[in-house]
Amino acid sequence: MGKAKKNYSNRPTSTFNKYRAFFQILVCKYFYMIRLKLVYRLKVEGLENVPKDNAYIVCPNHLSTLDPPMVAAIMPRRVSFMAKKELFDIRFLRWWIDWLGAFAVNRESLGPSTIKTVLNIKKSEWVFGIFPQGTRGEPGTISNISKGFAGLAKITKCAVLPVGIVGTNEVKRLPFSGQITVKIGKPIPYSDDTDSVVSKWIDAIQDLTGFKYIEEAEEKIS
Repeated sequence: MGKAKKNYSNRPTSTFNKYRAFFQILVCKYFYMIRLKLVYRLKVEGLENVPKDNAYIVCPNHLSTLDPPMVAAIMPRRVSFMAKKELFDIRFLRWWIDWLGAFAVNRESLGPSTIKTVLNIKKSEWVFGIFPQGTRGEPGTISNISKGFAGLAKITKCAVLPVGIVGTNEVKRLPFSGQITVKIGKPIPYSDDTDSVVSKWIDAIQDLTGFKYIEEAEEKIS
């Protein structure tokens, strides 16, 4: 019989161990942070709002592929982000994001394996991270928001930590040619009312970034 295919969507607590933590620190807090400080003049505000425990979900707006490693570099705890399952079909990329602590997800449907993995992350020293927009958005706007993050916060009894990102969409290479600002808002307390959590996250991201929320109906008209 052939070797069983590894399941990258249902990850046990043991996945989020000291070895992956060390790898994420090395890659994000050192390699990426050098670039972020040297090229993008990264400015971070609101670190005092990050809870001391890990009973929260990191929820930033999304502009660039630079966002996940940057957020992982900024946060005091290691962060496990969702990654679309198709990325795990690419050999080197699969190894890379697996060791960075990401796990696979079907973005069309958050199944039982996703819930189990998020619960297992909470049992570890890590925190779970998700981009409520799902895909990268247009600078200046907040759109394409899925309520899945609020549902996962409800299931795991976690607060939602809004993180506003501005400037990662601009690709820069020369030293001090870019400007990225990350503002961390106050945690949105755990609630059974997922619609309220979504609304509060939108309000928080608008305040943190200055971006404007565009409802789906408005998007279809434009």
